[in-house]
Amino acid sequence: MKVSCQLVVLVVLGLAVGSAFAYDPSPLQDVCVAINDPVNGVFVNGKFCLDPNKVTADHFLARGFNVPGNVSNPLGSVVTAADVQKIPGLNTLGISLVRIDYAPYGLNPPHTHPRGTEILVVLEGTLYVGFVTSNQLGNKLITKVLYPGDVFVFPIGLIHFQLNVGKTNAVAFAGLSSQNAGVITISKSLFGSTPPISVDVLTKAFQVDKNVIDYLQEQFWYDNNN
Repeated sequence: MKVSCQLVVLVVLGLAVGSAFAYDPSPLQDVCVAINDPVNGVFVNGKFCLDPNKVTADHFLARGFNVPGNVSNPLGSVVTAADVQKIPGLNTLGISLVRIDYAPYGLNPPHTHPRGTEILVVLEGTLYVGFVTSNQLGNKLITKVLYPGDVFVFPIGLIHFQLNVGKTNAVAFAGLSSQNAGVITISKSLFGSTPPISVDVLTKAFQVDKNVIDYLQEQFWYDNNN
């Protein structure tokens, strides 16, 4: 009996740990096509579900990811997402995809995904990529130069970036371990928030003069997420 009780405790602890580290809930049904209809839908895993009998192939489809994105912007990059907002059939499945286009020397600026790990594969061009570990690990910068066919992983929640260091356009695709991983662009969040973060907070945080913070808050912080 004692052995059986210990086994049950271990199983329960295992389930608890598994739940604690899960970000997108596991699906409880075959499909849960997302709809914004609280009257005729059933609320599951963050979205209302379409009646399964009304599901079609189009709910699981996105087109046009072979078409280059418009990189004529201050960052020289654009991120085109295939997430639950674009593909309702992704709801509850815990995955999404993005295409990233870069102009020569284009940058996907330092950002984080609060709900997903990212795995990136380079199709064209040469990218300098990296992420920074947490304070606990001393904020170590991990970087690599990637070429076509290379794959690189950015752990969930960590600040990361990609810079096209080539003289031609670059293209990469990335998978994320969430139907809606979210994105927090560091510079835009800190200096372009609404309302602005107190200058007193930012001057002390960055140990710079107020004029520097005023200048940064006056800039237009472009969002390259499509």
